[in-house]
Amino acid sequence: MKKYLITSTPSYFQLRKHRPDFALYRDKENKNYATEAQNFVQMCKPLHELKVFLHQEYNLAKELGADGVHLTSQQFDDIEKAKELGLEVIISTHTHDEVHVAEAMGADYVTYSPVFSSPGKGEPKGVQDLQSIAGMTDVKIFALGGIVTQEQIDAISETNVYGFASIRYFLG
Repeated sequence: MKKYLITSTPSYFQLRKHRPDFALYRDKENKNYATEAQNFVQMCKPLHELKVFLHQEYNLAKELGADGVHLTSQQFDDIEKAKELGLEVIISTHTHDEVHVAEAMGADYVTYSPVFSSPGKGEPKGVQDLQSIAGMTDVKIFALGGIVTQEQIDAISETNVYGFASIRYFLG
């Protein structure tokens, strides 16, 4: 199962300790986002097995040499633009319909959330719903939302999704 680290405070220690397969720099409030994103990409690039993503900014991701962009659920129209730049695309989804639309539009991966209870993210979908959508699509799914324990990861691994994404799991 692939591990997808989402962080606004990247550290080399965090990357070495958890050895994620994917890492996203996401900081919605940083006025120096481009500079910090550049630092993040440079910090991650020596870790050859790690795929590096930036949040929302596909032109910046291309400019800085990131592997891809993680688009919000409001950016479906940007999937094609990011793909034309040669970027891998992850897009946030919250419904079965959104997963199917993302697949049809060419997204490489989706996050599907919230699987477990997560502050301010609405009613959790649950592992059974995650398994259901995993069986209906070929797009690679990262389970997201409220993932903080190994037990939750073990439950997710039984669903045949591609991996899990988390912020809080990787802080521990």
